[in-house]
Amino acid sequence: MITVLARIEIFEGKEIDAVAEFKKMVEGVHQNEPGCLIYAVSRGNANTREFYVFEVYRDRESYDAHRKTDHMRTFQRAMDDYMDNSSFNVESLRQIAGFTRDPIEHIDG
Repeated sequence: MITVLARIEIFEGKEIDAVAEFKKMVEGVHQNEPGCLIYAVSRGNANTREFYVFEVYRDRESYDAHRKTDHMRTFQRAMDDYMDNSSFNVESLRQIAGFTRDPIEHIDG
């Protein structure tokens, strides 16, 4: 499995637009990437301009394919107008322990 955590800080006043783009991206991944096991976008409570994307892929091929999709390219172009590139960070994580329960399709809140 490949696990990725991305942190993105959005420019003030662009949060609503960014949320719309995140939702499009989630839908694109959900509909077109069976090798993506988890793709969850969360927003910070202390800093509501901070967004985190937690991703788990079945294997390296699934992750590499994700990075080349049309919906990823569209998302990246849109986010160029909304995100502070100096705060952008993507971390590839190495799991050392854990488990998976039944998948959660959608959480509001």
